[in-house]
Amino acid sequence: MQRRLYQGITILVGALLTISACTKKSIDDTTPVAVSSFGLMQDRILTPTCATSGCHASMSDATFKQHGLVLEKSVAYENLVGVVPFNALSKADGHLRVKAYKSLESLLYHKLNWDASHHGGKQYGSPMPLGSTALTVGQIEFVRRWIEAGAPKTGEVVDATLLDDKTPSVSTNDDFKAIGTPQSEGVDGYQLKVDKFTVQPNFERELFVRRNIGNTADIYVNRIKLQSRPNSHHMVLYDFRDRTTLPTIDQVRDLRNTDNSLNIFTALQMSNHIFLGGGTQANQEYTFPEGTALLLPANYSVDLNPHYFNKTSNSLYGENYVNLYTIDKTKVKNVVKTIDFNNTNFSLPANTKTTITKDFTFSKNVKIVMLTSHTHKYGEKYVIKIFGGARNGEVIYENADWEHPATINFITPISLNKGEGLTSVVTYNNTSSQKISFGLTSDDEMDIIFGYYYEQ
Repeated sequence: MQRRLYQGITILVGALLTISACTKKSIDDTTPVAVSSFGLMQDRILTPTCATSGCHASMSDATFKQHGLVLEKSVAYENLVGVVPFNALSKADGHLRVKAYKSLESLLYHKLNWDASHHGGKQYGSPMPLGSTALTVGQIEFVRRWIEAGAPKTGEVVDATLLDDKTPSVSTNDDFKAIGTPQSEGVDGYQLKVDKFTVQPNFERELFVRRNIGNTADIYVNRIKLQSRPNSHHMVLYDFRDRTTLPTIDQVRDLRNTDNSLNIFTALQMSNHIFLGGGTQANQEYTFPEGTALLLPANYSVDLNPHYFNKTSNSLYGENYVNLYTIDKTKVKNVVKTIDFNNTNFSLPANTKTTITKDFTFSKNVKIVMLTSHTHKYGEKYVIKIFGGARNGEVIYENADWEHPATINFITPISLNKGEGLTSVVTYNNTSSQKISFGLTSDDEMDIIFGYYYEQ
């Protein structure tokens, strides 16, 4: 009896040991499900730095119309890989948002890498994430290797430890190096500067400062070159309609007060502006067509207008340089003037798509050599047509990116007679719950044709 009892206990203990061993073995064999390289990129890069409200979080973001890119987790891969970008220059260069095996032909890689030298100095819009800090060396290299590995949605193809590399991809020593003067390049010209200024945390700073060019005689400008610090939204040069009421020279005038309220006095001064040059690229240059130049009279001054975003909890800095390159008067066949056709009388109903049409005419015979456009965030499409004459109604300009409007140089100038002109056809999509009208703040709207022409 006792022997049978021992046998039963032995069998029971053996069974328990067997169960325990199996259970332990099954636990030991359970390993975490590997996260794909794209999944890591989504969780560590795209979601926290790109798919944020106001940027690439959803189609309701104010910026969506300009880039058409949502990077929310459920759609990011399909919106990136193999998709043609909205960016006109990138598209012209044959890029995709992500082109498998080709990082240098992938706009994503260029946008995340703030050093433009890696793509020949070309500017494909503002570097990302705008208003924040640049990705680290390791993060950018992770993205590059993922693209070079074929940009797969699944599978581990990149060393995950790269994401732990915290080496800054841009200098943290505030050693921003200014562009050289025109003279340092062996040519004639002038350099203007907006001195280094602070952009406080979680703030959008836009300011104006009038600078004397320093020209004691008339000058003819045939090229304009700009340089800005990172997180620049735009840098624009303005002339003045009425030069009898100019702002104080060298005085910094902020568009927003420190509490983010609008500085009414500065806003009112903006109504006296006439576009001279510049744009939304952080670093760019514009060359006038051969034989043409912009005349700036002796002892002239211009208003410099930089605009920066800071979405971080630390102070960032702005600083801007402008080179005005000049040529001798004997080389100028035609003096260009600026086109500044501004529609200030329109209204956009709430939650409604509206198209506004406005005709503008010239008082003399002219030849147009360049056109660009300007709206704010509700501008969905900007079309410019010829008004009057044999080419009446012909479309000569189209733009669907309100923040980076196309600039079109006409190798063969567009000839218009006195009384003829241009028509702006602008489609707005007012997604807000308020009626929107013309105004100077980013919450208002605009409808402006900028450009250059000369008289026949």
